[in-house]
Amino acid sequence: MADNRNSAGRPSSMTVGGRDVRIRTIAFLVLGVLAIWFIAVNTASVRIRLWIPTVTLPLWLVLLVTLLVGAALGGLLARRRARR
Repeated sequence: MADNRNSAGRPSSMTVGGRDVRIRTIAFLVLGVLAIWFIAVNTASVRIRLWIPTVTLPLWLVLLVTLLVGAALGGLLARRRARR
């Protein structure tokens, strides 16, 4: 895998407001804001089939649950990879 470190051996970062912030953190925050905005503008109700029952839910709730499940799975995978 590629190493995200600069010549001094530290992770890539930039200074924001007098603080060193990793570029990965900035990207995570930008994607988080975009995801929240996308969830907020999708407010219509949708029908979802859950194997047998069909339920009607607001789309924002479906997107939020999907985001949270994805974040949980990503966190579990990251923790698992860090243990190696």
